[in-house]
This record gives sequence, structure tokens and C-alpha cells, in this order.
Amino acid sequence: MVDASPPVRPTARPRTRTWAVVAAACTGQFLVVLDVSVVNVALPSMRTDLGLSAPGLQWVVNAYSIAFAGFMLLGGRAADIYGRKRMFLTGLGLFTAASLAGGFAQEGWQLLAARAGQGLGAAVLAPATLTILTAAVPEGPARTRAIGTWMAVGAGGGAAGGLIGGVLTDLLSWRWVLLINVPIGVLVLAGAAVWLAEGRAGDRRRVDLPGAVLVTAGLAATAYGIVQTEAAGWTAAATLVPLLGGLALLGVFVLVEARTAAPLMPLRVLGVRAVSASNVSMLLLGSATFCMWYFMTVYAQNVLGYTPLEAGFALVPSSVAVFVGAKAAPAIMARTGAKPLAVAGTLVAALGFGWQSTMGVHGSYLTAVCLPGVLMMAGSGLASTPLAALATSGAAPGDAGLVSGLINTSRTMGGALGLAVLSTVAAARTGGSAGAAEITAGYALAFRTSAGVLVAGAVMMLLWLPGRARGRAAGGPGTGAEGRLGKEPASALRSPEA
Repeated sequence: MVDASPPVRPTARPRTRTWAVVAAACTGQFLVVLDVSVVNVALPSMRTDLGLSAPGLQWVVNAYSIAFAGFMLLGGRAADIYGRKRMFLTGLGLFTAASLAGGFAQEGWQLLAARAGQGLGAAVLAPATLTILTAAVPEGPARTRAIGTWMAVGAGGGAAGGLIGGVLTDLLSWRWVLLINVPIGVLVLAGAAVWLAEGRAGDRRRVDLPGAVLVTAGLAATAYGIVQTEAAGWTAAATLVPLLGGLALLGVFVLVEARTAAPLMPLRVLGVRAVSASNVSMLLLGSATFCMWYFMTVYAQNVLGYTPLEAGFALVPSSVAVFVGAKAAPAIMARTGAKPLAVAGTLVAALGFGWQSTMGVHGSYLTAVCLPGVLMMAGSGLASTPLAALATSGAAPGDAGLVSGLINTSRTMGGALGLAVLSTVAAARTGGSAGAAEITAGYALAFRTSAGVLVAGAVMMLLWLPGRARGRAAGGPGTGAEGRLGKEPASALRSPEA
């Protein structure tokens, strides 16, 4: 009689813990992506208050992006070795403390140092968020939905940056675009300390210090060279020295990883077709779509005459579209498979970018901002989720944090590269003119270039992404490695440690 009725509490608690984990992971991802774009509309106020020069103002954005991209792989591997919960709490704690320091900065150098600290914290936090999520949710449709939520919230963070930054700057001050992270970070830290369970996929191996130094320095130098292009151009020594030096360091990193016994990034990971194809695809997608928020914001303010608050509200439909696209992706992916959805989403985004390239000086909100923005971001949301699902399903358990860091690195580096290249494209078309017509023509050429990149990316996905990717990653019927990823043998997916 005692055992006749099943107990409720043991069943309810794991579900509660699972969704608490998903909420914590998604909130952490929202914060780190938000801070890439939230400062854009606050830059003029920062310059006035702190007396920043034009190059210094650019580094308010770049200090975060370079630290974020440079330390991402190291952060991902640290989550595998030292524990996902520990690195999640460490990264979020550093990010929150740096946000507090930036909000109270009294000198320009203090703000830049705080932004670099935020980027370092984000590099530790971001890989841990996806690793924690995939470890907490069993592989299959539930995990795909969770990844879709994670992608939607992350994309929403980038999309909401302009709106949140505009509201906080207009109603309070620029300091609150940084200080708003503090109460949110403290609440998530408290919840994560209680609800997250520690997990470590591998053994307590030492960190591959030479590899960590080489890849971090290489990525940071490459990112530095990329962001120098807007001010110095592609042929200047200030661009070529760090860019070529960074690429050389990354080449040495590959050689070191091929010979070390416990590499930071086992090269066999890139030998898995789903991982390598998804990361290159994500890099191309990020390079084309990340610039949208920047160019749309400056177009609305510099050409159409919107205030920062109005520019933020103007992009709300685009923010909603990227969230809806990413949330709808798992259900669509279960029917179509990951590859067709990634290709279709990329083409939808390309259509939106092509439409946006017809923008004019006197464009109406509906046809020059709203509808093209909705297409661009809905397509981006639809494409990002299957790419992330493919990449993470291709990882052995001991490499989950590494692959999570890799997909985040690809997206971040793609965004930095794309923004630098497309800003150069726009500036070349503008030719130094301050006239509205010339500025608009420069922005239009940047959007047209992005559309071309996306079409090329869709063709590459069609040819390279695994053809049978409907299995577990997509919530389909496959159960083995081949069912998940296509033609990769199961042996290719497992590390020696696993």
C-alpha cells in the first residue's frame, strides 16, 4: 500500500532544477551578448563625460570584443577541466565586478580597462553556459528546444542592445548601460550557486599552457588587427603587423597542438565534419549579420534623424523576429533536418539584406527599417540554432566545453571581422563625405556586400554540412553518431579520455 502511489517530489525537483539551469545559462548568455552592442548608442555621452578621443571611443567597443574572442577557447577548455559550475560562477563574477567598475569609471582608461575585464569574464562565462545547458538536458528534442531557447536569448541580447542602451542613456545616464548588469549578475550568481550541479567531463588534466598562450595571443592579435582596419586601412602597418602576427601565432598553435599529449584543442575535433562545417558556417553568418545592428542604428540616427531612444524602439520588431526565428527553429528542424533549415534561414537573411540595400535618404520606417530588419533577423535566428546544435552534438563529452567555446569564438570573430570589413566598404563608398546621400550609399553597399556573403555561405552549407543531420541533434529518430551528424563514424566523435 505504501508504494502504490508514486512520489511526486523526486519527479518535480529534477524538472525544476533543469529549467533553473536553462534559465541561468540563458541569462548568462544574454548578458555577454548584450554587452557587445548595448554601448553603441551611449558612445556620444561617454565621450562627452570622460573626454574620450575618437580612437578611444572605438576602443570602448573593441576592448570588450578582443578580450571576448581572445580568451574564448581557453574559457571553454577550463570548463571541461575545472568544472562547469565553477567556471560559470567565476566568469559571471568577473563580468559583474567589471560592469560595476565601468559604471563608476572617472577616466577614459578606467572605462577601457573595465570593458576588457567584462570581455574576459564573458569569455569564461559564455562557453560554460552552453556546456551546462547541454549537460543538463538529455540529447533529443528537449535539448534541441533548450539550444533554440539559448540561441534566441543570445540573439535577443544583441538585438535588444540598441533599445536597452537608448532607454537607459536617455532616461538615466550612460553609466547604467554597464550598471544594469550588476543586480542581474548578483541574482544569477545566487541562483546558480544553489541550483547548478558541478560537472566535469574530463579528468583533472593540466591546462595546455603553451597552447593557451598561443591561441589567446593569436586570436587577440588577429582581432586587434581586424578592428584597426576602420581607422588605418588594410594596408597600413598598424593593421598588417598584428593581423599577420596573429595568424602566424595561430599557425604555431596548430603545430603545438598536433604534438602535445594533452592539447587545449585536439585537432581531431576539427576532423568531425559537423563541427568544422558548422563553425565555418557560423563565422560567415556572424560576419554578415552582426553588422546589421550597428549600421541600422547609425542609419536611423545619422540619416533619418531618430533620437537614440527612437532608434532603439525602431529595432524592436527585428529583436522580436530573431527571438521568434530561433525559438521556432527546433520544431522546424525536427521536420526538415538541420542542414535544410540552416540553408533556408541564411537565404531568408540574404533576402532581407538585399532589400535593406535599397535604403534611401528619405526612407520610410516600414520599408527602410522594419520589414527588411525582420527578414534579416528572422533568417539569422532560423540558421543559428541548427548550426549550434550540429556543432555541439558532434562533440565527445570531454570536449563539450571546448566545442561550445569554439562555436562562440566563430560567431564573435565573424562579427568582428564582418564589422571591420563592412565599415571599410562603407567608408570607401562614402569617400569622407558627410552628406546624407553619400553616407546612405555607403551603408547600402555594406548591406549589399552582406547579402552576397550570405548567399555564398548558403551554397557552402549546402555542399559541406552533413547531409543526414536529423538525428538526435534535430530531435529526429537517429540514435547513434551517424544518426546525429551524417556520415561521421562513431569513433570520430569520441576522445581518448571518454
